[in-house]
Amino acid sequence: MKLASLKHGRDGHLVVVSRDLKTAVDAGEIAPTLQSALDNWEVTEPLLQTLYDRLNKGEGDYFTFVPEVCASPLPRAYQWLDGSAYINHVELVRKARNAEVPESFYVDPLMYQGGSDTFIGPMDPIIAVSEDHGIDFEAEVVVITDDVPMDISERKAKDHIKLIMLVDDVSLRALIPNELRKGFGFVNGKASSAFSPVAVTPDELGKAWKGSKVHLPLLVNYNDKPFGKTNAGVDMTFNFSKLVAHAAKTRQLCAGSIIGSGTVSNQGKDGDPGKKVEDGGLGYSCIAEIRMIETIQNGKATTPFMKFGDRVSIEMNDKSGNSIFGKIDHIVVKNK
Repeated sequence: MKLASLKHGRDGHLVVVSRDLKTAVDAGEIAPTLQSALDNWEVTEPLLQTLYDRLNKGEGDYFTFVPEVCASPLPRAYQWLDGSAYINHVELVRKARNAEVPESFYVDPLMYQGGSDTFIGPMDPIIAVSEDHGIDFEAEVVVITDDVPMDISERKAKDHIKLIMLVDDVSLRALIPNELRKGFGFVNGKASSAFSPVAVTPDELGKAWKGSKVHLPLLVNYNDKPFGKTNAGVDMTFNFSKLVAHAAKTRQLCAGSIIGSGTVSNQGKDGDPGKKVEDGGLGYSCIAEIRMIETIQNGKATTPFMKFGDRVSIEMNDKSGNSIFGKIDHIVVKNK
């Protein structure tokens, strides 16, 4: 099943989207918003599934699906917790700083609580104050949960993953170091995130959803050129079941909680940091990663962060080349 939110008020208006992302049908009589659907998922899920099945048969009062008028599937959320499940990315960060990765990082996930009150739509611009802030994209996979009990096991946590999305977790790299040095997390270094037009149930991924991971390439284009095609199921140290269980270790999670994978990152074929797409590699899911590799190899980073007018798109296709979540596609604009 595929769900989206048309822009309407603060929390959008829920629609069911066809498997091929071409048509949609109003789901307001079942649940006016995605959050309300998640709040009562055991009741709303079968009703939405019936609507989805009819839509895919061309039945009902459907209309053309237009991603440009979509908000994030959850335009705002009670909780947005982003992990760092790809240790390759963490290792590169540490190596660029000439620092060791603590052993605990390999068994205990990193996770921070991000701002969740103002997500931007998949086609909305990234609004930034200054290019000097080090504007960067971060392509990730995320899951949405229903209500998750406190101290849940990893095995049981999997059953609470109800929807999957993509995200551009926009980062302001020049602001993050000073915030981290304060020893109290970061706030200003994270701009509003953008999620894919559509959230999908795990069954839509078929065999690609295995071991609580999405085993498909995450496609990133930067200024209309291929930038990354890293596989989200490879080199993921902590799967989503582990991340959900970690988030719920000391408190329950409410329905509509979003849990992120962190920047998708793959090693090279021989365990090396990996190469650019144009050099035959899988590329990268953020600019910071290629800058870290440049620092490690050459002593300094040369690839610039995003400028006003730059464009990034993020998408994931199935084995047949069909878009699963729709495309995140936006440009950077200056705050007025």
